[in-house]
Amino acid sequence: MSGGHFCMERLSFCLLLSAWSWGWAPGGAAKPKGQGYPHMNSIRIDGDITLGGLFPVHGRGAEGKACGELKKEKGIHRLEAMLFALDRINNDPDLLPNITLGARILDTCSRDTHALEQSLTFVQALIEKDSTEVRCVSGGPPIITKPERVVGVIGASGSSVSIMVANILRLFKIPQISYASTAPDLSDNSRYDFFSRVVPSDTYQAQAMVDIVKALKWNYVSTLASEGSYGESGVEAFIQKSREDGGVCVAQSVKIPREPKPGEFDKIIRRLLETSHARAVIIFANEDDIRRVLEAAKRANQTGHFIWMGSDSWGSKIAPVLHLEEVAEGSVTILPKRVSVRGFDRYFSSRTLDNNRRNIWFAEFWEENFHCKLSRHALRKGSSIKKCTNRERIGQDSSYEQEGKVQFVIDAVYAMGHALHNMHKNLCPGKVGLCSRMDPVDGVELLKYIRSVNFSGLPCPWGGGRSGPGVWGSGQGTPCARQVPAVPSAWLLPSAPQVENMLWPGGGSQQPSSICSLPCKPGERKKLVKGIPCCWHCERCDGYQYQLDEFHCKRCHFNERPNENHTSCTPIPIIKLEWSSPWAVVPVFIAVVGIIATLFVVITFVRYNDTPIVKASGRELSYVLLTGIFLCYATTFLMIAEPDLSTCSLRRIFLGLGMSISYAALLTKTNRIYRIFEQGKKSVSAPRFISPASQLVITFSLISLQLVGVCIWFIVDPSHSVIDYEDQRTTNPHFARGILKCDISDLSLICLLGYSMLLMVTCTVYAIKTRGVPETFNEAKPIGFTMYTTCIVWLAFIPIFFGTSQSAEKMYIQTTTLTISVSLSASVSLGMLYMPKVYIILFHPEQNVPKRKRSLKAVVTAATMSNKFSQKGGFRPNGEAKSELCENLETQ
Repeated sequence: MSGGHFCMERLSFCLLLSAWSWGWAPGGAAKPKGQGYPHMNSIRIDGDITLGGLFPVHGRGAEGKACGELKKEKGIHRLEAMLFALDRINNDPDLLPNITLGARILDTCSRDTHALEQSLTFVQALIEKDSTEVRCVSGGPPIITKPERVVGVIGASGSSVSIMVANILRLFKIPQISYASTAPDLSDNSRYDFFSRVVPSDTYQAQAMVDIVKALKWNYVSTLASEGSYGESGVEAFIQKSREDGGVCVAQSVKIPREPKPGEFDKIIRRLLETSHARAVIIFANEDDIRRVLEAAKRANQTGHFIWMGSDSWGSKIAPVLHLEEVAEGSVTILPKRVSVRGFDRYFSSRTLDNNRRNIWFAEFWEENFHCKLSRHALRKGSSIKKCTNRERIGQDSSYEQEGKVQFVIDAVYAMGHALHNMHKNLCPGKVGLCSRMDPVDGVELLKYIRSVNFSGLPCPWGGGRSGPGVWGSGQGTPCARQVPAVPSAWLLPSAPQVENMLWPGGGSQQPSSICSLPCKPGERKKLVKGIPCCWHCERCDGYQYQLDEFHCKRCHFNERPNENHTSCTPIPIIKLEWSSPWAVVPVFIAVVGIIATLFVVITFVRYNDTPIVKASGRELSYVLLTGIFLCYATTFLMIAEPDLSTCSLRRIFLGLGMSISYAALLTKTNRIYRIFEQGKKSVSAPRFISPASQLVITFSLISLQLVGVCIWFIVDPSHSVIDYEDQRTTNPHFARGILKCDISDLSLICLLGYSMLLMVTCTVYAIKTRGVPETFNEAKPIGFTMYTTCIVWLAFIPIFFGTSQSAEKMYIQTTTLTISVSLSASVSLGMLYMPKVYIILFHPEQNVPKRKRSLKAVVTAATMSNKFSQKGGFRPNGEAKSELCENLETQ
């Protein structure tokens, strides 16, 4: 600040002080407070050095009154603590020896404007008054008692009061030490350079509150502040710390007006209820406002809903919660780390009306504390209030608990005392009493000693500086509104708050919640509400997603699925057709029966290889056909076996090969019969390539085409097994399965069986063309029935196989359908072509005899003529021609 501006500012204060000094200065002796008398009375104690004191002896007055009700704890306890400290210093031979400390103690009435008026008393001695024009009635000069010079001030309590007073004291260079003002604004050395305090700033208190909130797992709180520097800066510090640390959001910040209107506190409660999830309310307010808030909560029937976290202005005081214990139950309050001063307890408990006349407010305290009246005239008729007897004793006839800031008042006085002591040692070495260099005491010089003073205070050593050590403890209110021992705090002491030992509304140990949104369940991600990081909506990680972190979901790898609560991924189970499955038992049973039957026919044919029926059936092609039938049955085992390289390779080879062999042999047979009878219509010469050797060559040529196609397939796409995760990737991941199968797609399967189907259709066409040939002479009709039935089987196979492509049981249905269809095709051929022959061979050997030989020309002519006669008259000759025809054809 520039010198000119400083002088102008000081001049304005001087004008104000001059008017105050001449108009309203009180007399030298303290006067008892009377009705309507302005509260400018003070405690005055003479001494070599006078210290000022500012205490909220009374609360704020209502309806235009400056002061209100007496503050027993916040006011009287603290005031007596200063008197106690002065007595100890004055009686200490090692501290300020032969120097007596006096005091001028004022009542701030918990109001900054009133404190400003009162604190003008401290600067009266520094103002030069011009009395040249003032004369007594006798004409002589007036005798003006010069006020005592205050060298330093202890106080004030409220931050707003300290700020107001500090602005005056700095102009007159009077050091000030506060015992309770914690507003961060007061740490500004450029504005409040003569201000010091023995308590830490609200910045530390706010950090303590944030840490407690986080320890209790709360993340959504409201704040409530009294209008003024203390409340507003405290809440601002809390909000700032909560933003820096993260994890705590402020639902709303409510301010209590300096002069609240009727119904204002009810309105505040209603506003806090707008964010009902924010049950925790951080309060930076004076004790009067705190009490009114609790009363409003009780009127609103919200007992137990709010969890109050009070600042040091609440601390361990009883007054804010007296008769409101149920509403305040479970509250957590913050208090600078402290210990109880036992010497003060003994001192205060021994105070009576007789030995404490220096405290002009002690009589009022006596009446308030013991609920009695000192004057008979004050007693009302019919009132339950009794007359004081002066035999009442503090702590015996009334409850007593040391107020939380008592030790800091004592520390503030001792800090001033030690600073003066050190100053005296340096400026007045060896001098008894004050020397000229300390008369008067230089405020600037004293401030230097205050900032460098070092003494063992309570509870922590005082190391000088502007503020006290940042050590805070927390306590929790119980139903009696008492404090449990200070709970160690992680931000200051080694251990964390003992949450499990706290009591909550209703007396239970169940910790209440104060959160905007409930924690998301496992497998749910948080979708934050815009602008409010502590509020979110929970969204399920659905489908194949899992919870990557609390804000994101991620899709599992293609071969994985989320676990039941979607917190991680697990491998999708791999399935295959098991031998024990009902889907496999039926096809295997059919295949086993078919293989046994096929082997039985082969053995029978080998045993009776030279009999006429075996010869007539075409032995070579019969054995080829039976081989194809056997392979069709054997294919069932390949289709059910666990897929691997060898299994998949054999499937490619034998799935179509067995049917190709069967239908190639049948096609060759029907083609031979067709050509023979077509040739017989034109001439009597035999057609070409009807010998057994020729028939085998034709058959194997047809089969080789199948093998060539398979070989090309192997070259283009080598066989291997795969795990198909898409086939059974159901909407519900719980039912997802990976299918172990060969790399044969539906299209590949159609191509694989396509050639066999072509042979089957061609064979069916020839069977239809030879349907007119009498069954007495050849196998055309059994082959025809075989092919008709086979076509029906495969026509039923197609819709079943492809119609179940979307079924969850696709693998089972398609495999079972395919194997049964192949087995049925083989069974039809086996049953219709060979079972009748085996029956005749085994049970009617008399029919299995050779017939007389005729030429091929005669046989064909007879068969042709027989066909014509059959069409006209239904003539049925004996069976000699059939056997003879077959035998003659076999020998060609």
